[in-house]
Amino acid sequence: MSPERLKIYTRPELSDGRLILAFSGWMDGGDVSTGTVEWLVEALGAQKAADIAPEGFYIYNFPGSMEISSLFRPHTKIENGLIEAYQPPTNTFFCDRGNDLLLFSGREPNFNWSDFADCLFSFASQAGISAMYFIGSVAGTVPHTREPRLMSTVSDESLKPALEPYGVTFTDYEGPASFSTYLMTLASGGGFRMASLVAEIPAYIQGTNPKSIEAVIRKLTAMLGLQVNLDRLRTKSDAWEKRLNDALEREPELAKHIRKLEEDYDNEVFDTQMGDLKEWLQQRGVRVD
Repeated sequence: MSPERLKIYTRPELSDGRLILAFSGWMDGGDVSTGTVEWLVEALGAQKAADIAPEGFYIYNFPGSMEISSLFRPHTKIENGLIEAYQPPTNTFFCDRGNDLLLFSGREPNFNWSDFADCLFSFASQAGISAMYFIGSVAGTVPHTREPRLMSTVSDESLKPALEPYGVTFTDYEGPASFSTYLMTLASGGGFRMASLVAEIPAYIQGTNPKSIEAVIRKLTAMLGLQVNLDRLRTKSDAWEKRLNDALEREPELAKHIRKLEEDYDNEVFDTQMGDLKEWLQQRGVRVD
């Protein structure tokens, strides 16, 4: 690892510390990954502790249409001909010493996964971290009116008993790997225990999903013994669900789809076909973000 890639502002010395990881991009539907960590940083008053510099980890000049390539480029703001802001991807650690907790929010790297992992593990080791939890989400057939299912992958079989009381199921999957999965393959060798907690969120809804963020935080804080007031987030979640339900009242065809999803979900039927429901919503301008 190049030393200049990891910029440390403070070196917390935690006792049996925990690290919560979030990555934008892959497995961040509904902003559940990054939204969970961002909300916890604010709620816990966690302080910035370190950054991983973005250089060498990301694609900026992606070939293709402007709509596609714009997703990869740094963000800038120009006013009256002057550059007011230039924002490359950020990868930041925050520390809550009172709870022996590190939180990390960043963007999944496109290149040099091993170097990025070295940065993460190096700072985690210096801070006294023993366990890591990746928070993510995947689109599925859960209706927005129900609690999202929570799935988990673990670096060690011994972690399962601590997760089972919270209603998690353990993942069966074969396909493209995430960076968090890569981290998990290395965790034990670095002396860390690691688990992923992945929420299944409604595939037919666009934008930030505060109800799923609230559900994940509720489970996560219970697992880690954190005391966090969820009233403000619950109010936001309730308002989000009301907006969507109001839209359903104007769209009886959509409401019919949702009732079928609810029935299948309650009866644990897992082969529900989404069809073109998501596209159907977009065509009618039904958004809740």
